[in-house]
Amino acid sequence: MISRLPQALVAPLIDENPITLHILGICSAVAITNSLYSALVMSAALTAVLCFSNVVISTIRHHLPHAVRIIVEVTVIASAVIVVDEMLQAFAPETSRILSVFVGLIITNCIVLGRAENFAAHNPAGVSFLDAVGNGLGFSLVLCTVATIRELFGTGGLLGWQIFPATDAGGWFEPNSLFLLPPSAFFIIGGIVWLIRSRKPQQREKAEFDIIASEPARSSRWST
Repeated sequence: MISRLPQALVAPLIDENPITLHILGICSAVAITNSLYSALVMSAALTAVLCFSNVVISTIRHHLPHAVRIIVEVTVIASAVIVVDEMLQAFAPETSRILSVFVGLIITNCIVLGRAENFAAHNPAGVSFLDAVGNGLGFSLVLCTVATIRELFGTGGLLGWQIFPATDAGGWFEPNSLFLLPPSAFFIIGGIVWLIRSRKPQQREKAEFDIIASEPARSSRWST
């Protein structure tokens, strides 16, 4: 078990990243990554929900009837999401308004339910907690990378600080508003996936079919 602890924490960062390898949680990566601040808050919210749900489900796994396990897991996840959402509304109302419904949609995030069903329901609480932290950090790494690229090239600044001097203030940088549109996130995520899989060929998906070479065209009896 001890040897599994660092693996559960480190593997989801790159080798088993929930976004780049399993292509999960794409909605959040597209919707709220036009701002690094929003990405940081969403990452913290999802990581907190992951940790809570993994630990609770792992703790009760031996007392959880198989027939109702999905219902219980969704109930635990929904309870954690409601608490996080209420805390944001109470202590950071403006942030809660910016994130809108996307905090509530953590309930349907495949990363959270997938780790609860496939890992926490079969492993001790300690390893499940580290698995939740690792997957949360892996999710956060991609989310913050995409948000940094989009905000930096879309506005020229990060977290309210102007990094590139804009042309309207006498500088050289012209903000590209295309980076602030949701489709730009698809291209950035695609680039990240390509970069990782070019460095790690084992992550490449196998072809679903074999390419059959076409036979050379037979010469016609009427050809001259």
